[in-house]
Amino acid sequence: MTEQQSIPSVSIPSVSVKYASNGSSKKSNELGMRVMQERAYEKRGEQYLLIKSPPASGKSRALMFIALDKLNNQGVKKAIVVVPEKSIGSSFNNEPLTKYGFYWDWVVVPKWNLCNAPGEDGGKVNSVKAFLDSDDQVLVCTHATFRFAVDRFGVPTFDDCLIAVDEFHHVSSNPDNKLGMHLGEFIARDKAHVVAMTGSYFRGDAEAVLSPEDESKFETVTYTYYEQLNGYEHLKTLNIGYYFYSSGDYTNEIREVLDPSEKTIIHIPNVNSRESQKDKYTEVEKIFSALGDWEGTDDDTGFQLIRTAEGKLLKVADLVDDDSKRDKVSASLKRPEAKTDRDFVDVIIALGMAKEGFDWIWCEHALTVGYRSSLTEIIQIIGRATRDAEGKAQSRFTNLIAEPDASEDTVTDAVNDTLKAIAASLLMEQVLTPKFNFTPKTPSSGPQEGFDYGENGYDPKTNNVGFNEETGQFQIEIKGLAEPKSDNAKRICQEDLNEVITAFVQDKTAIERGLFDDEVVPEELTQIRMGKIVKDKYPELDSEDQEVIRQHAVAALNLTQQAKELVNQTDGGEGSSNTAFVDGVRKFAMDVRELDIDLIDRINPFSEAYAILAKAMDENSLKQVKAVINSKKIKLTEEEARELATRAVQFKRERGRLPDITAADPWERRMAEGIAFLQRKVMQENNNG
Repeated sequence: MTEQQSIPSVSIPSVSVKYASNGSSKKSNELGMRVMQERAYEKRGEQYLLIKSPPASGKSRALMFIALDKLNNQGVKKAIVVVPEKSIGSSFNNEPLTKYGFYWDWVVVPKWNLCNAPGEDGGKVNSVKAFLDSDDQVLVCTHATFRFAVDRFGVPTFDDCLIAVDEFHHVSSNPDNKLGMHLGEFIARDKAHVVAMTGSYFRGDAEAVLSPEDESKFETVTYTYYEQLNGYEHLKTLNIGYYFYSSGDYTNEIREVLDPSEKTIIHIPNVNSRESQKDKYTEVEKIFSALGDWEGTDDDTGFQLIRTAEGKLLKVADLVDDDSKRDKVSASLKRPEAKTDRDFVDVIIALGMAKEGFDWIWCEHALTVGYRSSLTEIIQIIGRATRDAEGKAQSRFTNLIAEPDASEDTVTDAVNDTLKAIAASLLMEQVLTPKFNFTPKTPSSGPQEGFDYGENGYDPKTNNVGFNEETGQFQIEIKGLAEPKSDNAKRICQEDLNEVITAFVQDKTAIERGLFDDEVVPEELTQIRMGKIVKDKYPELDSEDQEVIRQHAVAALNLTQQAKELVNQTDGGEGSSNTAFVDGVRKFAMDVRELDIDLIDRINPFSEAYAILAKAMDENSLKQVKAVINSKKIKLTEEEARELATRAVQFKRERGRLPDITAADPWERRMAEGIAFLQRKVMQENNNG
């Protein structure tokens, strides 16, 4: 962690990113729009629009601008804003946009914000129909209310309406997901406009949000985490890390990662998780004890008052308590002074609350106990700590996880949770760093406008790394890189590489072998496993475009990992300046004789993650994890052998000979083993026949 934090060295940041704090993401243009909102508004004429942007970047207001233009200039009759839960409905309250230079104000007649209306979601369906029959233009309701309304009145009822879906990652293309099914029907009918917004870069987690055909109809506006954080005024450093505890009860060790001087949100574990002590109230009381001595309850706010060993009186908001007490605390957190007074509250303890849509700008530390299976949930929790606020120069997310214990019956589950936590940190890293754009290095390659190529500028004789500070994007030349042919493949390379990387690092075989198999050849991961994942994910693409996506995804993952390794070597991971990561990418590209795709394929994407894990976990526990994984290792499957044989044919085309099983190069040996495996199989079948 950074020098200012008095946290034991045992808490290891797996990701540490520094930002320039240039203030650009908070500046407004003459229409009152911030950068992200302006970018989205430029695409306001699109019938189907997907906005991917971090928490707190202004998506709600971006929608207001777009919806008002559609209502006033594009023939759209009604705008229906659909949010996942009632509390988020307040994000779409009235806004006097003309005061800041826009053409119209955003007005929601109180009775049409159904998130504020009494009653259950299903009972509000008649209000939706009453709205459609009225002269008013804007309705706000929950996903559930909207689903019931579409079921009752049918898709054609919403012709010429704008359907704006907030927190779009709640939707999936699974037939059981009603909202996903309805959206498919709206797109098939093609008479409504749809704006979808998400703060997650992992849509629907394990399941796709939309079918590939429907998704291709959407124009995407992406505003990256890097752009958002780089454009803040105050927040300069974000650390993300995990801490393994071995005592069996996390409350015994929580003080190792909990600094009472930091504004902290603690998410205690779900009662079904391994980390839970099965009594949430006792867990909260033990956290109180870890913070200091309890001195009573504030009558006004309902906050608990706890005196630290240093004598400071902490105000702790307990959102785990029973309903009546929790409602009072929750209402206190919504007071205006929670946003204006840094010392209004010091620590918030929650179970299922205080994630998406919860806004406490002063939060400096999001401490989550227990592995979270949803990447979207992790990104939402981290989003609580990435608000910009005066005096807040750094922020962090810590995942407190039970160390696997070989003596437990559940050791395999524990190992799986450990691997998933590592996968999550790798993915967060991809989200937090600048966006990669890769181009093949050819004799006709030249510099691209807006990119800085370092001290010596663009050199036509070598591979170049350009960086655009304003957009937070790399332009990197790679020899031998294939280019996408179809529009869909181009879109995936531009917008969805993180989706591919998500599938790869969550692939059990890939992460287990990449971290713990001493005999693994990197190409088995980068070519065989990644190749299989791309084929499974995009079966509609031809093999050439599948190979293009594989290459781009491997390049993005490995360049991030290599840059991080160089940053960690030079300054122990502190990120000496906001350019440390960019410098690391450039250094790696310049240090190799030639940056080509074969070289990138020869890097194990998990090697740096293992180095961090080795620091964070007790040595004996690490050996036990390795033993559990290696005990169930399968030498080679028929599917892998066939893929190796396919690569061997490509090898023969390039070299004029088949791979040699006695070759010095381990990848050549592995391809030869794939051929030998299939030959043995054919012989066995012939003998058995």
